[in-house]
Amino acid sequence: MHDTHCVFHLGAWTRRVAAVALTLAAACSQALAQGSYPDRTVTLLVPFGVGGIADVTARAVTESMSKTLGQTVIVDNKPSAGSIVASQAVAKARPDGYTLLLMSNGNAVSVNLFKKLPYDTVEDFQLVSTLGFFDLGVFASAKSKYGSLKQALAAARAEPGKLTIGTIAVGSTQHLAAKLFQTQAGIDVLLVPYKTSPALQTALIGGEVDLAIEIVGPMLPQVRGGTVKALAVTGDERNPTLPNVPTVQESGLAQYSVASWNAIAVPKGTPAPVVERLNQAIREALASPPVQATLGAAGMRYRAGTPEQARELLVNDIKRWGEVIRQGNIKLE
Repeated sequence: MHDTHCVFHLGAWTRRVAAVALTLAAACSQALAQGSYPDRTVTLLVPFGVGGIADVTARAVTESMSKTLGQTVIVDNKPSAGSIVASQAVAKARPDGYTLLLMSNGNAVSVNLFKKLPYDTVEDFQLVSTLGFFDLGVFASAKSKYGSLKQALAAARAEPGKLTIGTIAVGSTQHLAAKLFQTQAGIDVLLVPYKTSPALQTALIGGEVDLAIEIVGPMLPQVRGGTVKALAVTGDERNPTLPNVPTVQESGLAQYSVASWNAIAVPKGTPAPVVERLNQAIREALASPPVQATLGAAGMRYRAGTPEQARELLVNDIKRWGEVIRQGNIKLE
């Protein structure tokens, strides 16, 4: 009995020591993550090509983050359909805060556009913060007979099936925004997809399509150059770069609101102190006048937020665009 009693107490003591050791290890790990992170280069994977609006955003923000973090944050462009290549690489990366993903509403769209993804868009990532939101616009050639979106809508209703609207690739935010526009306006139009923004711009200026729905930023040079006119913007309020251009809501579609967005995410399981450190660095970047000037000139509404707010945005967009894809009977990949 005496030996059994000793063994019992020894076992209980061992378990208590083990529990204390685990608690101390976790605390030390958290303190280490907070105190020494980052101690080497951080990489932000961008699922889009060099020179695009997402790339410009990423480079402006990471330059400021590098100063705040005391380590270089580099941009690694990995463009692919649905943002899959970059997203998969980050989902499988070590959750230590050294591999980041520039996430966008394109990630939300891909959930319902592709039959199967090599990761779970919600569960395999930890959102850190939003960077900002990009309005889309409805544009016409400077030579177009349409002087306003109201005129174009009236024409579409008077002659169903005649109005043409150009966008970039099927399944893009621009294409889905056009589908949503068509549905909410209750009009019969022909949607014409193009492979790239430059191809769409050429088609619009040349009169191949009546209207184009595109992100505001890439269209600003054409608007300012006088070859294209903006009929409306798609956000809830007017865009600062086009203050005299009404919203689609002001033009007659009271429920219409579309904006593209960017955020930064890390692999699921990244320590909370690291996420907090990154969130703070992003907030400081977006509060920087040089960063604000760069993003503002591109037509972006820069806005940091909490990880919880960014996750809610992602989840809501997955649901919203899933409904548009199903209602529009858009073919899954």
